[in-house]
Amino acid sequence: MKENKNYPKLRLSIVLWLMAAHTFLVGAGLIIQVPKVMELFGFLPCHEQFFPAQGGVFHVVMAFGYALAACDSVRYRGLIPFSIFVKAVATLFLLFYFVFIDGILMILISGIVDGAFCVILYLSYHSYVKSLKQ
Repeated sequence: MKENKNYPKLRLSIVLWLMAAHTFLVGAGLIIQVPKVMELFGFLPCHEQFFPAQGGVFHVVMAFGYALAACDSVRYRGLIPFSIFVKAVATLFLLFYFVFIDGILMILISGIVDGAFCVILYLSYHSYVKSLKQ
């Protein structure tokens, strides 16, 4: 059965929207940092909130980039390979941090989730580019 030409673009958009939502929520969590929630995820209380908040702002900015690419994959096509790169680097960082620095389960889960997003985004983008050539 031949795939509809619009499916790869729709799939790509859905993946990017899911990434945007996930990344925005992680960013909001890092900015707000409710102590009881952070402890629930295995993190110690943080008394200096600047760097976690800075990381949160970075996540919110990246979520905006993912959303731009989701809205218009033609106009913002360059953001997609960049997003794959960002997810790959995040995955490597999180897994490295879990193994060599601090074995907090949430860090491992975050690394796995980012890795999954990286692979799914790569495959979706590859399918989308291939559909453009047909």
